[in-house]
Amino acid sequence: MKVAVSASGTTLDAAVDPRFGRCSTFLLVEIDDGSYEALDNSSAALAGGAGIQSAQLMARKGVKAVLTGNCGPNAHKTLSAAGIEIFVGCTGTVAEAIERYRQGQLQPAAGANVASHAGMEERRR
Repeated sequence: MKVAVSASGTTLDAAVDPRFGRCSTFLLVEIDDGSYEALDNSSAALAGGAGIQSAQLMARKGVKAVLTGNCGPNAHKTLSAAGIEIFVGCTGTVAEAIERYRQGQLQPAAGANVASHAGMEERRR
């Protein structure tokens, strides 16, 4: 099963990026064998629609769950429509978040936990 983690780098030691749609990298991790692929998030620089575009990319890549810090309403709706579970509030490294997921310590988000365009402020800094 493939899980995507919003990340600030390209390895399992990278920090979980609190932004879903505007993270720099997605790490796509195969839960079964621990293999992973680092995927640049080309949607991060978009003026609008980054969450939707990122969610559509996750669906095209066959992701079944997303681990992230925050997820806005448009991304949440798009991910949910694709049958992808969303886990928000993730912190620490990608490896730590994956391990918490494996151990069943994360709860799926019932809805968005930030407003639309919440990641825009982070991008401007």
